[in-house]
Amino acid sequence: MSTTAAPNRTSAPLTVSFLARRPVWQVCYLAALAASVLVELWGLAARGAGVPMRAAGLGSHHASTITVGMFAMGTMVVTFWFTFVVVLIARFATNPARVYLRTALPLLALSLAAPLAAADTATSTKVVLAAAHLIAGAVIVPVVAGRLRAR
Repeated sequence: MSTTAAPNRTSAPLTVSFLARRPVWQVCYLAALAASVLVELWGLAARGAGVPMRAAGLGSHHASTITVGMFAMGTMVVTFWFTFVVVLIARFATNPARVYLRTALPLLALSLAAPLAAADTATSTKVVLAAAHLIAGAVIVPVVAGRLRAR
């Protein structure tokens, strides 16, 4: 008599199984919350290292102060709006993870244009802001793509 072992369903990391059971919108916000903490810590570290926290917004010619909390707030605001797109992708796309990656990665690259082209902004500040975009993307994109694969 031969026996075959049942596949070990507990081998997946706990966070993967937890996120796989959550709705897509919730995964987006949980990933954004984690990214917000990281980019805010990044901004605080840059501030502590003496990077001037003043940047001009889109269309502005004069820099204004980047206050504590703005890194996290920016991450959450962008995630709030893009989550609507992610939910639509999850609902209607045949391969949602691929569509998401083909949408999110070019938008992440395009988002670097805003800090890098900011007028009246120190180069060190531009680098810190662009790196914050990449940090947020490095946290959010793989988590959401993984959840869309687990559909």
